[in-house]
Amino acid sequence: MAKLTKNRKLVADKIEPLKVYSLSEAAHLVKEVTTTKFDASVDIDVRLGVDPRKANQMVRGVVSLPHGTGKQTRVLVLCTPDKEADAKAAGADYVGLDEYIEKIKGGWTDVDVIITMPSIMAKVGALGKVLGPRGLMPNPKSGTVTMEIGSAVKEVKQGKIDFKVDKFGIIHAGIGKVSFTPEQIQENAQEILSTIIKLKPSTAKGTYVKSISLSSTMSPGIPVDVKSVE
Repeated sequence: MAKLTKNRKLVADKIEPLKVYSLSEAAHLVKEVTTTKFDASVDIDVRLGVDPRKANQMVRGVVSLPHGTGKQTRVLVLCTPDKEADAKAAGADYVGLDEYIEKIKGGWTDVDVIITMPSIMAKVGALGKVLGPRGLMPNPKSGTVTMEIGSAVKEVKQGKIDFKVDKFGIIHAGIGKVSFTPEQIQENAQEILSTIIKLKPSTAKGTYVKSISLSSTMSPGIPVDVKSVE
């Protein structure tokens, strides 16, 4: 436990209390305050001035991170036999239909993204109780219900992520790894922030982006100056 305390003290000394950092400073600092031995994920949390209970203030979207997420995204494609070759050629990890639907009914969800076709959504919709709570339900808005199966798989593999505001008005997303350069972290963060700002609902009143914080696995959050990204 002594080592953990020592690491925490080192981290606490680097993050100045009450200070907000520019996005560039935070991208450098998040690498310095990470003490894990593994390649930790870098996450961004954006608190918005919206009421997610109102349908017209639900903020959700997709963004292609210029430097990807740094992690292997496991993709399941549920499709008809004529699309299986496209899915496999694009790099899907699992391809099929009824056998995987049965596996999911049994509780199997060992994937990060599920892509399917409009004609199959009736079958996939029946899996809502399993997929919904895990954020795995395919959605046309995020490009995961499509006839262009090959393109959708490639985009996800290259770093396309979808995000949505939670019930507390916060968007949480993984935007890279601490092994990324500060510039890569900053550019990925800027890309998702620009997308969130463009998605501002017309009904949102007052301050839209209330706060931004950058963190890595196990590290404290680093507050980012909202003005540095708008």
